[in-house]
Amino acid sequence: MHDTLLLFGATGDLSQRYLFPSLVHLWRDRLLPATLRIVAVGRQEHSDEEFRAWLRERMAAEVADDPGIVEDLLARMHYVSVDLRDEAAIAAALSAYADRPSVSYLATPPDLFVPCAKGLKAAGLLEGESRLVLEKPIGRDLASAREINAALRACLDESRIFRIDHYLGKAAVQNLLALRFGNTLLEAVWQHRWIESVDIFVGETAGVDGREGYYAGYGALRDMVQNHMLQLLALIAMEPPSALDADSIRDEKRKVLRALRPVTTADAAQRTVRGRYGAGVVEGRAVKGFVHESPVETFVAVETFIDNWRWAGVPFRLVTGKRLAERATEVVVSFRPTSHWLFERPRRGRERPNRLRMRLQPDETIELGLMGSLAAPEWGALELKPMSLDLSMSGSPQRRIAYERLIVDALRGNQTLFVRDDEVEAAWQWIDSIEHAWSETAQPALEYPAGSWGPAEAERFLPPGNGGIHSNRTGGGAA
Repeated sequence: MHDTLLLFGATGDLSQRYLFPSLVHLWRDRLLPATLRIVAVGRQEHSDEEFRAWLRERMAAEVADDPGIVEDLLARMHYVSVDLRDEAAIAAALSAYADRPSVSYLATPPDLFVPCAKGLKAAGLLEGESRLVLEKPIGRDLASAREINAALRACLDESRIFRIDHYLGKAAVQNLLALRFGNTLLEAVWQHRWIESVDIFVGETAGVDGREGYYAGYGALRDMVQNHMLQLLALIAMEPPSALDADSIRDEKRKVLRALRPVTTADAAQRTVRGRYGAGVVEGRAVKGFVHESPVETFVAVETFIDNWRWAGVPFRLVTGKRLAERATEVVVSFRPTSHWLFERPRRGRERPNRLRMRLQPDETIELGLMGSLAAPEWGALELKPMSLDLSMSGSPQRRIAYERLIVDALRGNQTLFVRDDEVEAAWQWIDSIEHAWSETAQPALEYPAGSWGPAEAERFLPPGNGGIHSNRTGGGAA
């Protein structure tokens, strides 16, 4: 495990909210090397002590019962102020830390990836076994992603580049692989013959406040679907890998992404919905709508298909939006109805389909919905009712923040939960087909009130009910 971490964007929102808290938790749990050295890199002018004081204030709540943990970690931090667009300045400021292999984490916008990487290269910080970690997004389309990937490969080998997607660090996502490939029950039915549809939903109650400039250049499709949601889709749909190593898993994910059916101008209106939140009420609080000269969307719903044998004809519906009624992320796999229905209650067509529901937030749970018996002497036939099997790992320890697992993996050099360059490019190729179709058809972003579930036209894209998102909206599914 490498013991030097250079964190670029150290004063940014991501570092404050997730990365430094993750490091505090890992340090408390003794999962980091005893010789750990952290170099915080940012644009703001701070001395080491000023930066430590600034961070101390923000980390106070993380281990309130043991503030010594934070103090111990702060003592291992140094702060470097530098212009992140100036390769020569980066090299000069950081070359002193090239005395041992390191991990450089770029928690920066994508337009800074290349100058930061070139500066690190010039400083000798990408040589030997040193590694580079990149936040999403990698570019804003296929052309820019290819340009960034080519520039990165000129600085270091792909085997030492770690493109992070924090959804892959969530326990429920990793458990999905265990359920799929470790159980005959699911292995046997994981294909079009038995699965009717797959829904992936990511809802946020937060808006784009404070990130208008960034968001106006990306929108919901590029910001959420291209990475988080397509990674979930790939894990759900991929073929069994030959082994649980990084390249075997990523090879199979890439095949899925390349098999996604492109969206064309002829079917864009039928297969997609764009939305943009207006003023409304979220969690009892009045909020303003998103106002910007850019026509970018804050909500997107897409129906797609995977053109291969396993998933022929199965719709995959992806929905994400900001300022929705609830903060939640879930995947719902709906199975086809039984071939022959024997029961009087409920009548045929009113039974609840079997569903595998995986929640990633706010709680990490996995449930399998079945139908069970309510047999009693006064009934002439069995009456069935829905029942749920809890498949989550409630009794096992879980990381509080998904980034914790990924930081440890990056320090160890395990790429399994990170994204490879060809995956990124395959995802962008599909996203570009949607963007092109929207541009050609001038598909508008329909306004929806903040605190709702998105535009009314997106109703049919929402996940089915029975305890999930849609049931909260409609009052429940059929019995």
